[in-house]
Amino acid sequence: MAHTPESILEQLQKRNFAPVYFLQGEEPYYIDLISDYIEQHALQEHEKGFNQVVIYGKDVDVATVLLQAKRFPMMADRSVVIVKEAQSIQDIDKEEGAKQLEAYLQNPLPSTILVLGYKHKTLDGRKSISKAFAQHAVMLTTKKLYDNQVPAWVNSYLKSKNIKATPQAVQQLSDFIGADLSRLANEIDKLLLNLKPGQTIDERVVQENVGISKEYNIFELQAAIIAQDALKANRIVNYFEANPKNNPVIPNIGMLFSFFTKLLSLQAATDKSEAGIKKLLGQQAWKVKEYQYAMRIYPINRVADIIHFIRVADLQSKGITGGDMSEADILRELVFKILHPVPKALPV
Repeated sequence: MAHTPESILEQLQKRNFAPVYFLQGEEPYYIDLISDYIEQHALQEHEKGFNQVVIYGKDVDVATVLLQAKRFPMMADRSVVIVKEAQSIQDIDKEEGAKQLEAYLQNPLPSTILVLGYKHKTLDGRKSISKAFAQHAVMLTTKKLYDNQVPAWVNSYLKSKNIKATPQAVQQLSDFIGADLSRLANEIDKLLLNLKPGQTIDERVVQENVGISKEYNIFELQAAIIAQDALKANRIVNYFEANPKNNPVIPNIGMLFSFFTKLLSLQAATDKSEAGIKKLLGQQAWKVKEYQYAMRIYPINRVADIIHFIRVADLQSKGITGGDMSEADILRELVFKILHPVPKALPV
């Protein structure tokens, strides 16, 4: 049976605990969320001293983990063993360690809740240990969200907190923070502390609480590029150069790439009506006016050239090409190329 974070949490909230949880995958947010819930709620506070153990994979082998799992609880109905960073257990991917785990999974101690948090990777699904977890444990495999899935996740997270937000604010959070769900949740939670009862999150609230400069940020740089305002664009790049920690070049290049690839899709679309553009934009449909304006400024051939320039800048930012160019120089050169198209050579 396939498990989702929501289905696992629903059972935990009903206090339906399984003997073994194996939580693996690229997205650590849900692994931590479920592990933390069990750590906080499976036992009462006075039971935890003797019956709850939290260990780290790098410090143990499989035998040590199972020794803890096989202990009977003291003055409680159950005991809890949580292994964080389980991917670092010394012999978890070796034959002997796997055999020990498989043997335990076939006959786990009913009074123990064993939680293994296997982060940033997954077991080889072809191996018997992976099949054993799938058959005998609650097994969750998480995947990183794609960038276009982040706004829906933000909306869902805010809905769970009974908080309303404008589409612009949701997009700003998604673009500025990206698909790092742990950081997203943390930034949203900090933002909520400053909200008044019943207040809706808008762009101003995001800018004031998530460390985004109101005047100098990637959104304003993108707006300056669309408006072909070279002076403002260079002022923003200069600000980024003076504040590099808050304005790293790689995510900024990524956001420009996202914008211009979407613009290329719109330019190539058969239906360029407002309804057609809204359909293609999906959750970003509220930005239809911005894209319509950009479509008039940047024809399809120029957009294709700009995407090439962005790819070059991406390679430079990662040190693959570009020599010793600074981040500011990379972005400054990219902005110049976007705003100043190179004239095509005339045929001889």
